Amino acid sequence: MSQKPPARPHVLLIDDDASLREVMSFHLQEEGYEPDVAPDGEQGLKRFDPAIHPVVVTDLKMPRVSGMDVLRGIKRRSPDTLVIVITAFGDLSTAIDAMKAGAFDFLPKPCDRDHFKLTVRKAMEHASLRAQVRELHGKLDSAGKELIFRSPLMQKVIAVADRVARSEGTVLILGESGTGKELLARRIHRNSDRHAAPFVAINCAAIPRDLLESELFGHVRGAFTGATRDRKGRFEQAHGGTLFLDEIADVPLDLQPSLLRVLQERVVQPVGKDTTVAVDVRVVAATNRDLRKAVDTGAFREDLYFRLAVIPIDLPALRERREDIAPLVDHFLARHGADRKLVASEALMRRLEAHEWRGNVRELENFCQRMALLAEDDLLGEEWAPASEVQPSGASSRAAIQLPPEGISLVDLERDVIVRALEMNHYNQSQTAKFLRIPRHILLYRIEKFQIPLKERS
Repeated sequence: MSQKPPARPHVLLIDDDASLREVMSFHLQEEGYEPDVAPDGEQGLKRFDPAIHPVVVTDLKMPRVSGMDVLRGIKRRSPDTLVIVITAFGDLSTAIDAMKAGAFDFLPKPCDRDHFKLTVRKAMEHASLRAQVRELHGKLDSAGKELIFRSPLMQKVIAVADRVARSEGTVLILGESGTGKELLARRIHRNSDRHAAPFVAINCAAIPRDLLESELFGHVRGAFTGATRDRKGRFEQAHGGTLFLDEIADVPLDLQPSLLRVLQERVVQPVGKDTTVAVDVRVVAATNRDLRKAVDTGAFREDLYFRLAVIPIDLPALRERREDIAPLVDHFLARHGADRKLVASEALMRRLEAHEWRGNVRELENFCQRMALLAEDDLLGEEWAPASEVQPSGASSRAAIQLPPEGISLVDLERDVIVRALEMNHYNQSQTAKFLRIPRHILLYRIEKFQIPLKERS
């Protein structure tokens, strides 16, 4: 089976002179490019697609929609697109204005064939280099920061995330702090059609209310005290890519309508600016709070909630997927152990798998980093195990186990608890392990250790 030849790069060509369009199209084809032509500025802006037009060539002098209008319109939609403008011979002031507005280069009429080809080739090489740099930044950002898992529960979560990655739907990731919500957002971006464009993250809870609006939507010079220059907000910075809004529940109520407008109309209005700026951004939001409850209490707009929760994904806590603890420990010890080959002993691993990890994966990584820094031996024993967190949930839990005044052996107590739990769950080992909040293999280890006879399930 023969391989499909690589696609030819597209160049959008806008000029109201039909003969000049034909000549330039021929030159572009000679260079291996695919020319997309438009007879005027209005049609050019309609035909422009940032995904397939890294380079645009436009005449400046055109009726109705001028080349300067085309240049500004393209730069608003896609700041990275390179625009080459064609000017009348001797019209240097217009060419300078175009360069100030963001043009890559200018060509005087009549266009010299070799100069035209060279300028387009340089622009295309520049565009290709930019794309490679963005992709490299994305790889560096995610290097060593992959989601590590093997549990069936996480496999289902990842399958959903990978399936929706190539859609344009807004994703809402729900999960406790430290579960890896940003890593999941980065995975969605990396597997999307926007992977070569920026991934921009912002923690909405970490920025004061009076600065959050400017941080999200940008501002113009003089908009407020200290605004000495124009600044793009996170939405514009993420143009063409993905914006990750972490802790979305902390966006103040009075700022939520502006956020809703961006999601509905795909435009932002920088602080202090009368006009809007078009943005092409896929939004992934995350929260560790119950947004539905926040809607019910009036702390979060219902219409914004529905806009964000197009594709909700629940990221489980680490205690709900204890099978992932062992590979995570191996991963973190390798990352923080430098050139050492640190290994957690079986006894230590059992203790780590039984721990609650209220801070989830983040707490586990910090714990592994501490071991890597302080351990003298490469084999980490049970003495490194964190303190137990077993805490009864209430008075009924405390009363369930009777402690005799003369005292009791902890070993006997643990054995009695396991036997009672087995009886309550009709000797179903999986249900008993879930009831005791321990992995099944740890339950089996305890059953064997205490030589507990297993009866037939009733």
